[in-house]
Amino acid sequence: MSEAKILPTRAEVPEALTWNLELIYPTEQDWENDLKIVKEMTTTVRQFAGKVGQSATNLYDVLVQAHDTFRKLEKLYVYASMKSNQDNANNHYQGLLARVSSLAAKIQADIAFMEPEIIAITDEQLTTFVQDEPRLHEYSHYLENLRLKKDHILDAQTEALLSGAAEIFDASSQTFSVLSDSDLEFPYVEDENGDTVQLSNGLYGALIESTDRAVRQDAFAALYSVYDQFQNTLAQTLTGNVKSHNFMATAHHYPNARTAAMAADNIPESVYDTLVEQVNAHLPLLHRYVALRKQLLGVAELHMYDMYVPLTGEPPLNYTYDEAKVEARKALAVLGEDYLSHVDEIFNNRYIDVVESKGKTSGAYSGGAYDTAPYELLNWQDSVNSLYTLVHETGHSVHSWYTRHNQPYQYGDYPIFLAEIASTTNENLLTEYLLQTQTDPQVRAYLLNYYLDGFKGTVFRQTQFAEFEHFIHTADAAGEPLTADVLDDYYGDLNARYYGPAVAEDPEIALEWSRIPHFYYNYYVYQYATGFAAASTLSQLMLTNGQPAVNRYLDFLKSGSSDYALNTMKKAGLDMTQPDYLEAAFAVFEKRLNELESLIKKD
Repeated sequence: MSEAKILPTRAEVPEALTWNLELIYPTEQDWENDLKIVKEMTTTVRQFAGKVGQSATNLYDVLVQAHDTFRKLEKLYVYASMKSNQDNANNHYQGLLARVSSLAAKIQADIAFMEPEIIAITDEQLTTFVQDEPRLHEYSHYLENLRLKKDHILDAQTEALLSGAAEIFDASSQTFSVLSDSDLEFPYVEDENGDTVQLSNGLYGALIESTDRAVRQDAFAALYSVYDQFQNTLAQTLTGNVKSHNFMATAHHYPNARTAAMAADNIPESVYDTLVEQVNAHLPLLHRYVALRKQLLGVAELHMYDMYVPLTGEPPLNYTYDEAKVEARKALAVLGEDYLSHVDEIFNNRYIDVVESKGKTSGAYSGGAYDTAPYELLNWQDSVNSLYTLVHETGHSVHSWYTRHNQPYQYGDYPIFLAEIASTTNENLLTEYLLQTQTDPQVRAYLLNYYLDGFKGTVFRQTQFAEFEHFIHTADAAGEPLTADVLDDYYGDLNARYYGPAVAEDPEIALEWSRIPHFYYNYYVYQYATGFAAASTLSQLMLTNGQPAVNRYLDFLKSGSSDYALNTMKKAGLDMTQPDYLEAAFAVFEKRLNELESLIKKD
């Protein structure tokens, strides 16, 4: 019997493959010192309660001091959160995160008076304030954006009450995270080499792509057997999260949770509806691809565990982490030397936590704060998929670098709607680079298949998620209980509609909702799909039009939240209020599907 392979503990991971959080706080005592300072800063801000609208100086000073407080709080939170993410079973770091989360809720409550008092200032008075205090021009977009939401900001006492309950509203999401990433024990399965390995969310992503069908099937069954045991609990955590979204939307006088969520970035709901309509109109393309998959795999029945294996046999391209960094740099060269200099900084200074380890948060993300490096969490596997993940998260990270170095703190972040465009543009550039440099028909077929799978997973799948997310919010708002059976039935039917008649019915896939962390993010997932489609257009513009298009793209990366998201994209050369960018993306999908079919026929 082969020896079991288990995940390394945090202490067993080589230091070079871990992120260096000492760049944020050299010692934990430094963190404690800042925590104390932030508590004192909050007291200073509180002194403006009831006085914000008394003078231009008061308005300016409260804005500066409140943002300074949030700026330092953000740094504290990011440190504790990343420390916790590297080992969710470490109770000490869970404690740090709990302490700063509790402080954040208190600060939100203490400073909740500010926005209602700004809203209470009349337009005429605000104009006078800006004339009297020119430094308020630094906050002009912030103030304009805030006052657009004046019908949805409550009185100071109510906002303080809601802010003080933030930990309660987040409890379901936190429970899901700890349960999924730490407490669930997954069984052992065999990999392609016959080695016994302990299943994890990260390893599952590699096993489900195995060319050994038995490996895929066993991993699929083993993973969902665990979630099946806890589906009633997970239905409750998801329900609690949805109820908090619906409650907050109602409390702030929005007609529904989707309106509230999208209003935060001033994105009209028509963008969401257009996405769903366009994707549903193009489902025949997905059905055609799925039918091709069934044909090429030569199976009597195509199952959901067959949806990720490369159609062209053994993956001809695999990369170690060091090899992937070299390829990523080549793929992103079209963005210019300045962009590459920031890629090098991220790759060479331990900003990335690379390998999977016991208790580590699954998946990948780019994080950090305004005053930190743009850190990345990965769970590396030597695969093309991990190369794409590296390029994707580095897209976020360089976007963060440009924003934080070109915008003041109040505009030093960007809406999620824009974030996914920056990351998936990098993915599209990687695809173009690989297709331009790989001439072997087998390799090209693999890359085309990989692109089609990526499109399937990002545009079709994330829109499927968006439909499910809208269902659970509207169902709860209508008083329908979100039991595990209700969620299973809806998700199972939705999955069948998306993938079409070529896929056999797998009862396990109806449980997929129970393991998706993004369902806790409040109307987040649709932006993956819109972002991918927009990125497809932007990457083609840069590859076709050269430096002028690159310059417009870099200006977009530097914009942060200094303008509304749709305006920022228009300046970059893209109007996302129209369906054209989606239709163009589906045209690329069809073109590459045609090429894959052609290559396979010649083989």
